[in-house]
Amino acid sequence: MIKLDRLVAVLSGHGARLAGARQVRDVELRSVAVYDPASPGPTVGDAFLAIGVSSLADAVRLAVDARASVVLARVEPGQRSEPPAEVQEGSPHVLLLDPHASWSQVAGVVYGLVLEGRETESGRGPSDLFALADTLATAVGGPVTIEDPRSRVMAYSGPQQDADPARLDTILGRRVPDWVRALFDERGVFTHLATSDEPLYIPAAPEHGLRGRTVAAVRAGKEPLGSVWVTCDAPLDAARTRILTESAHTVAQHLLRSRVSADLERQVESELVIQLLEGTPDASAVLAKLGLAPKTLRVLALQAHTAGESNAAILLAFERATTGFGWTRPGRSTLFGNTIYTLLPCDDDLAPARGWLADIGKAMPGHVTLVAGIGAPATASDIPASRQEADESLALHSTRPATAAVSYDEAWDEILLQRLRTAAAAGRLPSRGPVAELARHDDRHNTPYLATLRAWLEAQGDLNTAAARLEVHPNTIRYRLRRMHQLCQLRLNDPRERLAMLVALAIREQPLDT
Repeated sequence: MIKLDRLVAVLSGHGARLAGARQVRDVELRSVAVYDPASPGPTVGDAFLAIGVSSLADAVRLAVDARASVVLARVEPGQRSEPPAEVQEGSPHVLLLDPHASWSQVAGVVYGLVLEGRETESGRGPSDLFALADTLATAVGGPVTIEDPRSRVMAYSGPQQDADPARLDTILGRRVPDWVRALFDERGVFTHLATSDEPLYIPAAPEHGLRGRTVAAVRAGKEPLGSVWVTCDAPLDAARTRILTESAHTVAQHLLRSRVSADLERQVESELVIQLLEGTPDASAVLAKLGLAPKTLRVLALQAHTAGESNAAILLAFERATTGFGWTRPGRSTLFGNTIYTLLPCDDDLAPARGWLADIGKAMPGHVTLVAGIGAPATASDIPASRQEADESLALHSTRPATAAVSYDEAWDEILLQRLRTAAAAGRLPSRGPVAELARHDDRHNTPYLATLRAWLEAQGDLNTAAARLEVHPNTIRYRLRRMHQLCQLRLNDPRERLAMLVALAIREQPLDT
């Protein structure tokens, strides 16, 4: 964890100095508080920023109320700069800032060091909620979990020897089991968390293998960010309740800071992914910036709809796709228009792509419908082609959303025909030729010549196969072919004309009937 002497060393470059000569090396800083004159009670934090406080004496008094280890105060021109009498053993350390120091810059440094640069004993990385859970568990004397608003586990304390089955299932499954959520909902726990900051004790339920718990809401203003849970067999006393409440505020700071970091990461990631989707001569270098090995990738295109509105759930799906720091996720994603594009390391085996889509689907509410397309495998330079294939597969899946996601590998023939239809729609179909002339004759005389021609061509000239498809006698096929020869120039012995007629029929999608 960050020590006060590290903070002093960094801020000395901004003209800060420590008042007094007390030992600071072993003072640990875990949280930050800012003076808020509108707050009804003291704001709690290890490092207290006395922004807008007029005197050092007031700054120290407020820091004492905040149970801070150090107070940062700016010495205005003409103000006494010697250590105030309040700086004595047991009171907060005072870090005096230069009169010209920018509070915004100082706050950025303090928040960055305390909340993001922590060197934790658990070694589990920056903004370490796990270390915070360990610390809180030690302070309150019970196992701790930190959960998001959807009851998914974000962090938990270490020792699990006293954990009940529900807690073990929660940690192993990374979310609270449905039966536990249903029990808590029945007891009004989630209603309390939505409306109150006061910790709530939940009595044990031995019949469900559930020990008692105390939970406190984590929120930023009115926005719920999650909750902190402590396993305990009786309500916490006043001191431990206060520690839990203060810890919930500290968790909120961490989550807000992590959200900003995640948003910045998403922005950088999105811009790099878009470069690859649109094509760039430095594709290999961009892949390296994204932390992806120069291996075969696929582009996945995803949209999320609700019954009442198309693309209504796309932002939620994007959050699910980009949850966690990049190195913990297999793919890299961007939200482009109303579509999420994900670059996923994946070769000829479609299982990783379908598995990724299944994971996104499980994380979405039940009323959300996902449609998705999977492009063919591609090297770095071929990613734009895989993106086009993913778009076309997505368009095909949108016509049949109840089926599995469409992959280009499995539906290339349908996609090719759709490309031909698109090209034909953009130009002009021939108004003359056998297919056009037979189509007009069918429309005027209700004849089945176009369907017969298609059946014969797809059967490669086998009369029996064509007759079986149309459920008529082979002689009927012979008769119709003779009539078609009389109506138009039908050169069935020319392979190029046979291919052209098949393409024209596919574009028209003439149904097979008799």
